[in-house]
Amino acid sequence: MHEPITNRRRHVTVAAHPARRKLYELEVVRVLTFACVIAVHVISHTSRGSVPIVASLTLLHFTREVFFALTGFVLTFSYLRKPKPMRQFWPKRFLLVGVPYVVWSFIYCVISAIGKPFDLGGFVLHFLYATLTGTAYYHLYFLLVTMQIYLLFPLLVWLVKATRRWHWLLVSLAFAVQLTISALDAYKPGSLHWINLFSNVINYQAFIIGGAVAAYHSEAALQWVRDHRRLIAIVTPLAAAAAIGVYMLQLQWGYSAYRAATAYQPVVIAWSAVAGVALLAIGAWWVDRKPDAPHRTLDYLSDRSFGVFLAHPLVLWALLGLAGALLGSWPPLVSTLVAYPIVALGALGIADASRRSILSLPLAGRPRATRRKNNP
Repeated sequence: MHEPITNRRRHVTVAAHPARRKLYELEVVRVLTFACVIAVHVISHTSRGSVPIVASLTLLHFTREVFFALTGFVLTFSYLRKPKPMRQFWPKRFLLVGVPYVVWSFIYCVISAIGKPFDLGGFVLHFLYATLTGTAYYHLYFLLVTMQIYLLFPLLVWLVKATRRWHWLLVSLAFAVQLTISALDAYKPGSLHWINLFSNVINYQAFIIGGAVAAYHSEAALQWVRDHRRLIAIVTPLAAAAAIGVYMLQLQWGYSAYRAATAYQPVVIAWSAVAGVALLAIGAWWVDRKPDAPHRTLDYLSDRSFGVFLAHPLVLWALLGLAGALLGSWPPLVSTLVAYPIVALGALGIADASRRSILSLPLAGRPRATRRKNNP
């Protein structure tokens, strides 16, 4: 019996590009996830407690988990394809993340001090503490955790290789631990204070490990996503409905809208796994439409995405400072819909200007843009 045409086409799509230098499926995930991060922060500042609008945060909070799964995948995929000694790996990685982390921590400490009595000694202490703990601004914890992943990367690679016969068990145990930690954190506040002294990999280890394991089985993982698009299309809205259902239930328990939509709770962890697979399915669909296309727009957005991530809270802060009263006079939904494109485009403008300047490394985490390189 002949193989169905649709399945044969999918197989060719994956097999025809085994040496493709860039996995554009992941670039789609990266760009969409960064876009949703902006939405999380805009909604958090413009929804004014609106129950239906804040409900969307429950679904958008997948971003942090998918970020770290993507980090685990990309690092492991690159290393397995072309291993490098840590004496080469660490300097490059820490330079590209550590320098922007310190620079942007300083920038956000400065804007946080605007309008307050200035004390140089107090500012320096605040800057040092915020840099050590990832608290200079609400999004910079991501860079601190990323650098922890870099530091622990040899252990991650060893773990993935040592358990190659039991990867399902490894990932299952990792998720069981993370679900337990998130449940205690969400429903017994303060019970895990020792874990939350500063942002750390413990809170995200299941997705980091899951991403690394997926990279180890990259061809099989991408093929599975392609072969099960219909299943993913069915499960995703059901998982989203379940997450919103938990949100509504917690409102009935007396939780505030923001607490009911908190990022670190079991239902968001479970939803994040589904959302990550769904985004990967979208990425595979995008690539399969035109597998040999240059994807220049995607390349551009992916290249600027880190700079956008770093800069968008600055644009949001400026927007609220200049037009906060006007936005506050409008219905929350209107304020959100108006603010989002302003913040997104403003951050993209900063990222683009940074990439073209000598400040590209400290502001955008990449060497100055000259000629495009097609590396993952």
